[in-house]
Amino acid sequence: MSLLSQAPPPPSVDQLPLLPTPLEEPYNIVPTNDLLPEHFFLRHPELRIATNIIRPAIVALRHVGDLRRPPFVEQHDSSMDLLDWLGAFFGFQKDNVRNQREHLVLHLANSQMRRRPNNVDSLDPAILPGFREKLLSNYTSWCSYLGRDSNVRINDTCQSDSRSQSDSRRELLYTSLYLLIWGESANLRFLPECICYVFHHMAMELNEILEGSNSGRTDLPSPSTVGENAFLDRVIKPLYKTIEAEVASSRGETAPYSDWRNYDDINEYFWSRNCFQKLNWPLDLTSDFIVTSRRTKHVGKAGFVEHRSFWNLLSSFNRLWVMLILVFQASIILAWEDKKYPWPALADGDVQVRLLSLFLTWSSLRFLRSLLNAVMQYRLVSNETKWLVVTLVMKNLVAAAWCVLFVFLYRRIWSKSPDREWSRDLLAVINFILPCNKVISCKDFHLLSWWFQDRRFVGRDLREGLMDRVKYALFWVAVLATKIGCSYFWQIKPMITTTKTLLHLDNSRYEVHFLHIIFNNSNSTFAVGLLWLPIWYSLYSCLVGVLVGLFSRLGVIRDVRQLRHRFLFFVSAIHFRLMHQELLSGDGTWSSKISDAIRRLKLRDGHLHPDKILKRPVEANKVSLLWNKIITIFREEDIISDREVELLELPKNSWDIRVTRWPCFLLSGELLDALNQAVELADVPDKRLWDKICKNECRRCAVIEAYDSIKHLMLNITKYRSEEHSIVEKLFQDIDHSLQAQNFIGTFEMNALPQLHAELISLLELLRKPKKEPAKVVTVLQNLYIVAVQDFFKEKRNIDKLIEDGLAPKRKGATSDLFYDAVEFPDSGIFYRHVRRLHTILTSNVSMQNTPVNHEARRRLAFFSNSLFMGMPHAPRVEQMMAFSVLTPYNDEEVIYSEGQLRKENEDGITILFYLQTIYSDEWKNFMERMKREGLKDDSEIWTNKLEDLCLWASYRGQTLARTVRGMMYYDRALKMLSFLDSVSDDEIREGSIGLDPMSQLSESNGLYKGNYGAACLKYTYVVAHQSYGEKKVKRDPVADEILYLMRSNEALRVAYVDEVSRSTEEKDYFSVLVKFDQKLQKEVEIFRIKLPGPMTLGGGKAENQNHGLIFTRGDAVQAIDMNQDNYFEEALKMRNLLEEFRVYNGRRQPSILGVREHIFTGSISSLAQFMSGQETSFVTLVQRVFANPLKVRMHYGHPDVFDRFWFLTRGGISKATRVLNTSEDIFAGFNCMLRGGSVTHHEYIQVGKGRYLGLDQVSMFEAKVACGNGEQLLSRDVYRLGNGLDIFRMLSFFSSTIGFFFNSIMVVLIVYAFLWGQLYLALSGPETITSTGEDDNKKALVSLLSHELFFQLGLSIALPSVVEGSLEHGIINALWDFIVMQFQLCVVFYTFSFGTRSHFFGKTILHGRAGCKPTGRGFVVHHTTFVENYRLYSRSHFVKANELGLILVVYASFSPIGKYPFVYLAMMVECWFLVFSWIMAPFVFNPCGFDWLKTVNDFNEFLKWIWYKGGVLSKAEECWETWWVLGMICEVLIDLRFFYFQYGIVKQLGITEGISNYLLSWIYVVVALGFYVLITYVHDNYGAKRHIYYLAVIGWMKFTTYKPKDLLTSLLAFLPTGWGLILIAQVFRPFLKPTIVWEIVVSMARMYDILFGVIVMAPVAFFSWMPSFQSMQTRILFSEAFNKGLQLSQFVKGKRIYRHT
Repeated sequence: MSLLSQAPPPPSVDQLPLLPTPLEEPYNIVPTNDLLPEHFFLRHPELRIATNIIRPAIVALRHVGDLRRPPFVEQHDSSMDLLDWLGAFFGFQKDNVRNQREHLVLHLANSQMRRRPNNVDSLDPAILPGFREKLLSNYTSWCSYLGRDSNVRINDTCQSDSRSQSDSRRELLYTSLYLLIWGESANLRFLPECICYVFHHMAMELNEILEGSNSGRTDLPSPSTVGENAFLDRVIKPLYKTIEAEVASSRGETAPYSDWRNYDDINEYFWSRNCFQKLNWPLDLTSDFIVTSRRTKHVGKAGFVEHRSFWNLLSSFNRLWVMLILVFQASIILAWEDKKYPWPALADGDVQVRLLSLFLTWSSLRFLRSLLNAVMQYRLVSNETKWLVVTLVMKNLVAAAWCVLFVFLYRRIWSKSPDREWSRDLLAVINFILPCNKVISCKDFHLLSWWFQDRRFVGRDLREGLMDRVKYALFWVAVLATKIGCSYFWQIKPMITTTKTLLHLDNSRYEVHFLHIIFNNSNSTFAVGLLWLPIWYSLYSCLVGVLVGLFSRLGVIRDVRQLRHRFLFFVSAIHFRLMHQELLSGDGTWSSKISDAIRRLKLRDGHLHPDKILKRPVEANKVSLLWNKIITIFREEDIISDREVELLELPKNSWDIRVTRWPCFLLSGELLDALNQAVELADVPDKRLWDKICKNECRRCAVIEAYDSIKHLMLNITKYRSEEHSIVEKLFQDIDHSLQAQNFIGTFEMNALPQLHAELISLLELLRKPKKEPAKVVTVLQNLYIVAVQDFFKEKRNIDKLIEDGLAPKRKGATSDLFYDAVEFPDSGIFYRHVRRLHTILTSNVSMQNTPVNHEARRRLAFFSNSLFMGMPHAPRVEQMMAFSVLTPYNDEEVIYSEGQLRKENEDGITILFYLQTIYSDEWKNFMERMKREGLKDDSEIWTNKLEDLCLWASYRGQTLARTVRGMMYYDRALKMLSFLDSVSDDEIREGSIGLDPMSQLSESNGLYKGNYGAACLKYTYVVAHQSYGEKKVKRDPVADEILYLMRSNEALRVAYVDEVSRSTEEKDYFSVLVKFDQKLQKEVEIFRIKLPGPMTLGGGKAENQNHGLIFTRGDAVQAIDMNQDNYFEEALKMRNLLEEFRVYNGRRQPSILGVREHIFTGSISSLAQFMSGQETSFVTLVQRVFANPLKVRMHYGHPDVFDRFWFLTRGGISKATRVLNTSEDIFAGFNCMLRGGSVTHHEYIQVGKGRYLGLDQVSMFEAKVACGNGEQLLSRDVYRLGNGLDIFRMLSFFSSTIGFFFNSIMVVLIVYAFLWGQLYLALSGPETITSTGEDDNKKALVSLLSHELFFQLGLSIALPSVVEGSLEHGIINALWDFIVMQFQLCVVFYTFSFGTRSHFFGKTILHGRAGCKPTGRGFVVHHTTFVENYRLYSRSHFVKANELGLILVVYASFSPIGKYPFVYLAMMVECWFLVFSWIMAPFVFNPCGFDWLKTVNDFNEFLKWIWYKGGVLSKAEECWETWWVLGMICEVLIDLRFFYFQYGIVKQLGITEGISNYLLSWIYVVVALGFYVLITYVHDNYGAKRHIYYLAVIGWMKFTTYKPKDLLTSLLAFLPTGWGLILIAQVFRPFLKPTIVWEIVVSMARMYDILFGVIVMAPVAFFSWMPSFQSMQTRILFSEAFNKGLQLSQFVKGKRIYRHT
């Protein structure tokens, strides 16, 4: 029996003291303090049930009793509860009290429902202790860490049943106090231990008040925050002002992190006992912790100092580099012996001694690490951390002592002294002790623990369970063994011979020898070898991911065809997975658990037959209702047509049909197959024929349903009590009798069945027509009658016999008039719906594998059906499920497309509506069909009568807030339906059986689910956090009206925003406001208004937005959803199953974050979107699957993960908000979770839609944002602590899953640079000539390795996961086909370009910073990106680097002996040339109309205008080249020096003079050329000499020099890089050069260089634009998916206007 049915009737006014108000107080979900009987909330009886549910919690809070009267309150009001009492005592805001009252009441009510106590009138005594323990668990740990006694004084030794009323009241007071503090803390919610500090002292004051109330004292103490808004003014605002001042000290995030304190620094100050001494209570505003201005001296950084340096890689992942360096060193030592295998070399004593040098390396690296830590963390030293100086000094001294000891012992070993043996033995003993260093960090050796770990509150328990450790250890042992073995045999051994040759070269045979060791092949091996670790990691992770996916039952149903074959078992899966647990789990005994496990195995293997379910009408109707509701939602979304609804629905049982009426798409072709079998087996017994038909369940059901339907149809269309009706009835009686006697074949002629079948089809086709034709119907009925009585019966009868048997009219000769006056056509629409179904069964002769036609509908059905065969917890009743909320941070993206946006044309006359109509052509047809069914008469009226529907249709196909809101509101609809199914009775299901008709248009709010709204409304809340909504309302922004429309259409939607109220011209008050749309008043109403200490956005906007809206969420869990996401009704049905995962242990812990997979719904729009979709899909499925199991390092990567709300509420929230540092704010929630002892799981039986970026500029900005975010992560304390705190194997997983991927990208690019520069050096200095003329072929090894590296990086790391995951879920044939198609769409060009984007911005962020949330845009890309925009975006990241690499390749081909052999040169350099091509051409290949000749000409003209435009002070980078150039990247001087080598090497090859004078002479030429350029420019600007001055300069050059054209080309190759290097160096010294004339020369030269770069980039674009039909091919590649769906891309090329008339 449901708890809802046990609930008592609603309390009367005298039972529950209520606050009488003249007007109803606005409420959020349910009113908690003014529930008068006439309240609007109680407008329906079922909503009164909700009041019964929350009543025990309200009663418990009203137990104020004999508590001391608060100050300024004359007497206890009858309506005062414990939260009012706390608010009056401690100065909390009234709306904060109201907000937390509802928060607490709803949580207690939901907990009460889950426990289902016997006494529903009072709160279960076990609820409060459990809730208090969870809510205050972080506070308890904090007190234990600091050695302080908790101020929560409750006797926990008592059993919950024996707790006194006073103890329960104390429980409520403590939990309420914490919630009130948290609800008013604003930005301090990011500081969990700061809140613990505040709670600690306020709980102490609360204890004093409670003890004073019981003692009867007269001098009672008062809290320190008494008064209106006292808590905000005296506690929150000083701390907030400190954060605000620190943010101001960052100078717009440009100051080094070491100069100001971020959120983590301020929070970690409360990890020290000094906070009690310095801050005191009440807060000491003179403390050096509190900052009121930027100049105030204050305490420094706490816990960690962020430094922008690549050294963070060594500092955070020290063990990784130590391992790689030691393995590399050992491999070289063993390979140097030239043995086939390494183990024979180990027998050599000298080799053993050399291997002992590994410990010298180890000790040196340890010393380097300790020295690095001292340098990077010295800013932590202060008067409060004096012991830190001792720690840092001692660590360095001990590390140095280790180095000295190892050097001493190693020298003794190498010496031939007699004590060599004892030195080796001593070294062996030390080496045995070293691995035991972790033991010293335990509590037994506390005095030495400072050497191994820092004292910190988080990261103290990062261990996993034994089995988890075994799994990820085996994974990494396999990866490392494979990597080390392959690197040894394939990389290191082939390089040894080459290295020895170079080392023994005669230096006199070439001049420049001081760099050959740097560039020789041996040293490149280590860099290349580093990258083989992620390659093998990718291979093994794919293998493990596939195995985990197979065991999870992924891919059981891959498409609709397989769903059709397993639909009967799918029905069982619906009932088993989605019906509530009590129907399945039994009484909890071992026998019921065993039977449940057997049932699960049967379901998994497809042996759980649905017969038992289908024989119970109520259960069968529940399944039908659920399935049909899914089909209804599909029709609402226009992804299926009305006809497909009829084919997919499970209709209710009517017309007295004796079998289950399966969907038509299952029965297609089955009747014709049975008909053929009957004709072929016309002479066999009935039983044999029937047994053959019954082998196929769908065929059996098709035959019986067709017969029963035909019988019912014939009797319905003939008038009752007419002679014809009697004849038809008698005919069917004879057939029924023969069937019962099993003599059907003996009575009837089987060969007549096809003729009967044909006549029946003719009859049904006439009945399906809108306009009935009675004459034709009569004719067909007569034909049917003739066939039946003359050909169907084997026994031939004359007319008399037929009259006697009742099969003919009694009047002879009346046969020709039969049915003329006996036909009637029913008016019921359901009747003709059954007629269409019968016609489908009779006529379908092929399998409906393409039903539904829409790809999205097919995909969703396949995934939903497959997910039900996967492992998931049982579904509880809705009233017993965990309550949850969805939180969506929203900024300024699209809400709903307006008419103007849909009609707006681009430069080619293409509108967004036309684009959508063409991309989603089938959905547009379905939409127009639905509109016509709803009253649309003419297509032209769509812009007038149905404009709202049109805008919504378009918005639901874009990345808009409207789409997200619709998807998230499916949770509300699903819960209402599931609540109905949980408690429905036989009579109720029969009364609501009209809901089984998907086309019945039944309103959920007025019909089927109305009786169960009470429980569902308490389980779900949806909050959209939009900080500027109030500002938009004031400005009358259309966005505000669109959001209001969404609130009006979705009753459960709430909007949270920050309201600015001006008190004066300079002062403003800020309020956190929650609003909803009141259905009674039909307007927006304000629910809560909580004053803030200041502006909300001090850090990252998105994180602050989430933090701002979090206080208005409810429930035990919160799902983080971005505004470009979608949800599906069928997936929402599984949400209560997912929430049960919080109760399942994941190793040692219960999960804190439930990871959910995403589906990228934008993948079919263009080839570029498909590339992103494939890459993202493999990441959110296979990759995260491996991260979660077995590697145990899955983080929170964004959305749509589900958080344990109360766990994160007390630990800093669901993201971090320090601007720039926390650019990737979401992943820090995962870091924080792992450091604080949480656990993250990943679940793939439920999915949420996700939109991705559609244009290359959007994709690149997204890649840049992610790369910058990872660069900032490397600087963070979270990565440092995890990298040093995790065990070695889990640390490797953590590195590979976060920083490692981007570090790997930048290493690939650096290796390409190192390889090409090395080859250039060898070509220009001489050693290559020597090595290439000998018999040494080992040089090919490095080239081969580099080629393999590029192949594996671009292929395995990106394409392989996508292919493997596609093979698992869709089949290997489909996956390979998609992969081949993507190759023809030039996906490798895109992935290579993205590779460059990630490496550039990752390296730039680490060196220079400037990471931030880059605006990427989410609109449709139907416009052409200009050349100026492409150049501005990609010049420094791609074009310049590609030009540099191209120049190296050209110089190498010119001066290297290998350049004389084209095939050898191409074999070596083809990958490098492909890299150059991809980095230059990708922005144009993936640009609409990128190779249109007219657009190319216009783009180049605009480029020249942009680059010559002088601009002004306020000019933007989009308008002026100089503004953009000044804002460009400032490279380091040392890196820029590489360009001078071109000049040095080429001038050396010219051999003008001998020795170093060659180089000096070239610099003299540079100075002369620069002076000549300045002279020409001066004459050009001041003496009117325009073009002829250049002519004279050329004539003079040709007259007075003997240069040849080849010499000119050589000089350009030499001196162009030098000029570029000088320009980059000048940018570094810009502050010093700008006031001088030199800066003008630099700017002028830089402009000429950018023109040169632009011409180089534009040249191939112009060539391809000039080539015939190349533009059409490019457009076909870019929009291939859209082209296949009918997009008329030729109109893009021609630029014509298109209007589509539907």
